[in-house]
Amino acid sequence: MVVALPLALAAQSRAVAADLVDPPPARQPAFTYVDPQTWEITLSGTLQAIPRYPGASEYASVGYPGVDIHRAGEPRRFSAPDDNFSFTLYDSDTFRVGPTLRYVPGRYYGDDRKHLFGFRDARIAFEPGLFVEVYPVPSVRLRGEIRQGVYGHHGAVGTVAADYLLPFDRWLFSVGPRFNIGDASFAQKYFGVSPIEAAINGRVVPYSPGSFYAAGLLAAVTFRQSETWSYTAFGGYSRILGASGESPLVDDPYGNPNQLTFGLQLDYTFKTQPLL
Repeated sequence: MVVALPLALAAQSRAVAADLVDPPPARQPAFTYVDPQTWEITLSGTLQAIPRYPGASEYASVGYPGVDIHRAGEPRRFSAPDDNFSFTLYDSDTFRVGPTLRYVPGRYYGDDRKHLFGFRDARIAFEPGLFVEVYPVPSVRLRGEIRQGVYGHHGAVGTVAADYLLPFDRWLFSVGPRFNIGDASFAQKYFGVSPIEAAINGRVVPYSPGSFYAAGLLAAVTFRQSETWSYTAFGGYSRILGASGESPLVDDPYGNPNQLTFGLQLDYTFKTQPLL
């Protein structure tokens, strides 16, 4: 089992998990009163099952916290369960932009001593970057990210996502496609097999993928019990395609090109005023 890595979260950061939003339109009218002395804070806890590493056939449980802080009266933006850690620098009715950070689990010999014998470790990776969100209509969110690996790998990667939002009474349903891409450096790190690795392992041949991309779908449902408590369940599917999808590391028994994600999130919201 993988133990969640604690990450420092800044004020107004958006957790990977989904924050329940007010029903579309996402932004309230301009005359809505915003109390400058009262802050609304949402604390989140998420538990999910994810592939142990990119392309793995085995799964691990991961838990992590989240926080969202804004002035009372300001609307809460939608955040999908697979959104990476983000900090908004500019936010308007239809546009949002800011820095983001993604964590990628590592692949280590100890994960599968039988089949990963001879392979180099692919360390955990961190990918800082930039995100952009656009709302062409209140019920549709488009999000794009471009990131650069700075630890674990040094490839360029990106994500394109769309979400359709359907509120109903205390419920919010969301669903949409996901596309992930990566350059040759990223693909080689997690899906390549060097001649030396192939010779030591003895059961695979050398392989050098020139790119990475995957396509899938994510769906979530949130129930707001009250202004204080809300609960989210989500599930996603993604398939590794192209050159990386043909790597021996995603063939049985080494891995699986079909990647699943399941999770639950608990949100607790309260209001507070500054001490000074």
